[in-house]
Amino acid sequence: MTTESEAPALLSARGLRVAFPGRHGGAPARAVDGVELDVRPGEIVALVGESGCGKSTLARALLGLVRPTDGQVTFAGRPLTYSTRALRSYRRRAQLVLQDPTGSLNPRHTVYDAVAEGLRIHGHTGDERATVAEALSRAGLRPPERFFLRYPQELSGGQRQRVVIAGALVLEPELLVADEPVASLDASVRGEILALLLRLRADLGLAALVVTHDLGLAWNIADRVAVMYLGRIVETGTVEQVLTSPRHPYTRALLSVLPEAAGDPVVLTGEPPDPARIPSGCRFRARCPVLAAGEAERAGVAQACRAEDPGILGPGPQAQVACHWARARAADGAPA
Repeated sequence: MTTESEAPALLSARGLRVAFPGRHGGAPARAVDGVELDVRPGEIVALVGESGCGKSTLARALLGLVRPTDGQVTFAGRPLTYSTRALRSYRRRAQLVLQDPTGSLNPRHTVYDAVAEGLRIHGHTGDERATVAEALSRAGLRPPERFFLRYPQELSGGQRQRVVIAGALVLEPELLVADEPVASLDASVRGEILALLLRLRADLGLAALVVTHDLGLAWNIADRVAVMYLGRIVETGTVEQVLTSPRHPYTRALLSVLPEAAGDPVVLTGEPPDPARIPSGCRFRARCPVLAAGEAERAGVAQACRAEDPGILGPGPQAQVACHWARARAADGAPA
């Protein structure tokens, strides 16, 4: 029997890079700078990190909405190509759910038309009304007919997000890429939408890549976590590995500010560096509390932190970390 960790990936990125032209002829901004990532069938992967770290650009590159500068995206074993026809076919199978349901929905379109739009674009020939009703029902809007003629401004924030999810479900995709799917919702509604995503995975076998800055959300919904900083994934593993035994100082800092965290929060100084001017060595070193406190020096890796790139993490399911200090501690048998 094939386990989840052994199952072939549904979605893969290999050596993925996205660079945007620099301002006034300057160096290009390396928004995604060598990413290896897999999402397996039925798996939920949380992609976490601060704003500006490249998460949304990576998500759009994985969906073909941004063309990579280098590297390859593969879906169900086939490389993604960028012809209009190929992308049209791909987007039936991989759907994007955006964070702002108000901005995602046309205020002049009824709920019915918003959900049916994808069917019409892709030339659906079945019973449109029944298909729209089924998608709304799966998204938790029941009875669906009650919502057909309503407009987005007549709905609550949670209901609008359910309409957006129904619009994604209507094409029966295999993968959802959800970019901050609950960031704009009240706390009381967030749990409902997360429970919906988990139910869709259980009922439909949907895989999902959930982009978020919230590690608490990752704990509640994901199987695996990939932590991103300045265009790179710096730590990856199962939820339990990354969130209960974090090894990268960046992951530790993100976790320290959660309400349930023990001890004082770790305050990172400054903003992430400009992706057009990525520093030598570890890209986190200018903000690293471990380096600043002399812990990297005591571990004998401070010079490596300043001069040697920790490298690009592989796509496998095993726990990995791009940090000289964390690797030195592991080699010495230190606990996480």
